[in-house]
Amino acid sequence: MTYPSQQPGGWSDPSWPSQPQPGNPYDPNAQPMSGQPISGQPISGQPVSAGQAPYGGYGYPAYGVPVAAGPKTNGLAIASMVVSLVGAVGLCGYGLGGYIGIVGAILGHVARRQIRERGEGGDGMALAGVIVGWIATALAILATIALVIFFVWAAGQDPNTLGIAV
Repeated sequence: MTYPSQQPGGWSDPSWPSQPQPGNPYDPNAQPMSGQPISGQPISGQPVSAGQAPYGGYGYPAYGVPVAAGPKTNGLAIASMVVSLVGAVGLCGYGLGGYIGIVGAILGHVARRQIRERGEGGDGMALAGVIVGWIATALAILATIALVIFFVWAAGQDPNTLGIAV
């Protein structure tokens, strides 16, 4: 591939190459630079295997390369976090759904003990389950107290003073 020395319109650009660059891997007609293999053979002379760059460069690894995994995540830690979050979302239903959070908090405590004993992963999830679970439970208790106080107050009121027609 040859490049014109001038671009259309008669103006020249110093960044526009006037001659093909040697060793350009994208130009099939380019001559190899010194030290580069000819005809796509690797430098070592060995055939190219799958996942290996043809010029001994930094290619991507082949499919199926095993990746080192960390410790297995404790299942109770995951369950603790999920149940506690469901309890926190349950606070929207008059606050009474937050009582599910106590189950998540207890699961989180058990999961943290298992993680310490077994060396598993997921301590952060278990801790999040404990914290969110106890907060949801506390808010559910406060909502229950508020509802009881409201209903006791409403039952003691005279319907005529509230403007409710009976």
